[in-house]
Amino acid sequence: MKMKLEQELSRYLDSKVEFTPYYNGMHQIVCAPLFEEQLHAIMDAMENEVSSSSKSFKVYLDAVIVNMQSKIAKYKPSEYFDGEKIKEIENQGYLIPFYVDEAEEIYVLLGIYKKSYQ
Repeated sequence: MKMKLEQELSRYLDSKVEFTPYYNGMHQIVCAPLFEEQLHAIMDAMENEVSSSSKSFKVYLDAVIVNMQSKIAKYKPSEYFDGEKIKEIENQGYLIPFYVDEAEEIYVLLGIYKKSYQ
């Protein structure tokens, strides 16, 4: 997982890939292709189980992501990276690592994956 997340960060930093806004018109929070793929897979799996759980998951996830800028201090640094520029959101059993591009005032959602409990 770490290698995939590092590749997405590298793509963003090198501007090799156009990252899409989390919501149309919301350019301060963007999604890496890996995040989009993983979220789509999670939603498909939930939809196959119980469609109401996928809807509530997405609504809650949207609220957390849209409000992440105002709560940035509460998020812990990512376990896969050193430093404070990459943090992660824990939401409903999933981790969402994101990069804080302070110069551009952009938050880059790098991926989303199930948290492994030890």
